[in-house]
Amino acid sequence: MNKKIKTQYEKKINLINKYNEFYYNKSNSLVSDKEYDDLKKEILNLERKYKILINKNSISNLVGHKPSKNFKKISHKAPMLSLSNAYDEQDLINFEKKIINFLSADKNFKINYSAEPKIDGISASLTYINGNFTTGLSRGDGKEGEDITANLATIIDIPKQILSSDFPKEIDVRGEVYIQNSDFKNLKNNFANPRNAASGSLRQKNPLDTKKIPLKFIAYTFGFQKGLKINTQTEYLKKLNEWGFKTNPLNKSISGIKNLIKNYLSIENQRANLDFDIDGIVYKINDFDLQKRLGNVANAPRWAIAHKFSSNKAISQIIDIDIQIGRTGALTPVAKIKPINIGGVVVSNATLHNEDEIERKDIRVGDSVTVERAGDVIPHILSVDLNKRSKKSIKFNFPKKCPSCGSQTIKEFNKLTKKIDAVRRCSSEGYLCDKISIEKLKHFVSKEAFNIDGLGKKIIELFWKLNLIKYPYDIFKLDYSKIEKLEGWGKTSIENLKYSINQKKNISLERFIYALGIRHIGLENAKLLSRHFISFVGLQNFYKTKNYNELLSIDGIGETQVNSIKRFFVNDTNVKVLNELGKVLIIKNVSIKQKSGFLSNKSFLVTGKLNGISRAEVKSLIEENSGTTLSSVSNKLNYLIIGDKPTKRKIETAKELKIKIINQDEFLHMLNKST
Repeated sequence: MNKKIKTQYEKKINLINKYNEFYYNKSNSLVSDKEYDDLKKEILNLERKYKILINKNSISNLVGHKPSKNFKKISHKAPMLSLSNAYDEQDLINFEKKIINFLSADKNFKINYSAEPKIDGISASLTYINGNFTTGLSRGDGKEGEDITANLATIIDIPKQILSSDFPKEIDVRGEVYIQNSDFKNLKNNFANPRNAASGSLRQKNPLDTKKIPLKFIAYTFGFQKGLKINTQTEYLKKLNEWGFKTNPLNKSISGIKNLIKNYLSIENQRANLDFDIDGIVYKINDFDLQKRLGNVANAPRWAIAHKFSSNKAISQIIDIDIQIGRTGALTPVAKIKPINIGGVVVSNATLHNEDEIERKDIRVGDSVTVERAGDVIPHILSVDLNKRSKKSIKFNFPKKCPSCGSQTIKEFNKLTKKIDAVRRCSSEGYLCDKISIEKLKHFVSKEAFNIDGLGKKIIELFWKLNLIKYPYDIFKLDYSKIEKLEGWGKTSIENLKYSINQKKNISLERFIYALGIRHIGLENAKLLSRHFISFVGLQNFYKTKNYNELLSIDGIGETQVNSIKRFFVNDTNVKVLNELGKVLIIKNVSIKQKSGFLSNKSFLVTGKLNGISRAEVKSLIEENSGTTLSSVSNKLNYLIIGDKPTKRKIETAKELKIKIINQDEFLHMLNKST
């Protein structure tokens, strides 16, 4: 081995150490994921070829390094929900229309909004008990966050004690930690943008290091509360100021979509002159009683939406088009582009969505293209500059066979839209396709599923390549003696991984079902199914009896989901995976919490139009009072609620099955409510 190779190797090691230092300790990504992976691959190839190079500085020693282990995780008393996004006036019109429909209000019903510019920072939740700041958590996955109390306590904007007599006995004050643009000027050599600077500062091991950073805090909402006597969001923001918190000076109370747009355009014009970064405006229903009525859907509130600002665009060139295969077999084309900076983020990949998109825009390798990045949306190709296209340019042909396993790729017919899907998919089922299998495993260990620390995407790919993992149950039967022989894996990292995996052997049924990666079964559907099966044994009995039609009685589960579940269980490998997991896991039974109310163990179905209340709100009322709603008339139904112009067939079936038929007034009396 000559001196030139050794020098080349050392340069690459120094470079990747620099990238890691900025990424892990300064929350600043200096290069794209692809550039990082390519550099890592080059180093590993040199080490394989020249064993003498391997030493304590080997890149392999960095495997599994995660700064998140510095902080203890604590569950939020009330989830920190995400928000749905709006990008134009029509999105806002649709948002308001859904609210009016849910409330079954007149179309002229006037809605008052709290319009709050959304600071691009790091979300934090501050718990106060008897006026004292006790705990500070990061957003985390929304359900649990990291305990960063000591670091948050260094921020001057955060009151440590509140003596006001009207301050709640207990409350989680929520807001955004950020760095002003004027302060960021002194930090820009270490961070890509103010948001990264704020994030990195909050993740310092030593609070004294955090104290050196000029962090600010703006409060805007609350989570859990006990003793809050306020009726509107506007009142709450005013009270926050009285209690010593800072709020956004651009907050406004506004009614009418046209007025929201007018305010949006005004703030967007001011955006460049503000001393803090904002990426949109959050609209919240001002009235807390209406917020409570509207409730949440999935992981977002029905009563709020984020109106994102105009997108950022830049010009680049397509180097290659890569076909990625997801866990459901979807073939997604991704444009590999010359890296460009869009809004402070280095972009090297842009989604091409699907085959139809490539055809429609005639996108080719080598094209000069406009790349758009709107809010948190994945960058995509907006248009092609045909004037700069080479005469030797070749039309891109989408693969008709799976690039991974060679199976035929298909486009399914969608019964709902009566159209052929735009997405082309690999036709193999189960774990026959390597790429699908790897993505299924990544999904299995993801945050919303098993959430196994130290077993991220890169480690899954490595263990797959080394035949340490092929199916999900292999994760719980890992040969740690083989892993210990791998470069970068010592006794400490092995013990950490073993602990993380063993800790996750105890899991809820809903998360287990979600982790299986059944197409069309997200977290909400997994929750509905878990309530139906109650236990893992119930799930096993279900697929043994193959009575798929019984799932149609679950409100929220339709033919699309049932057909997908059927395809899953028809595959022998999937069934084997489920059974093997059952042998090594402790899958907790569903505990149906009985709330105070009159509808415990009672099921309902609505037919016809009700007066002054929507079906969605009826469903919420039933569930709040321990009842359930069904989507069809069956032996499991207790009450059929009829409104104006009910479906005769449902009434006739209900009479045949001797199901009690009630009207709206009778239903409301059951809730001890008056009309």
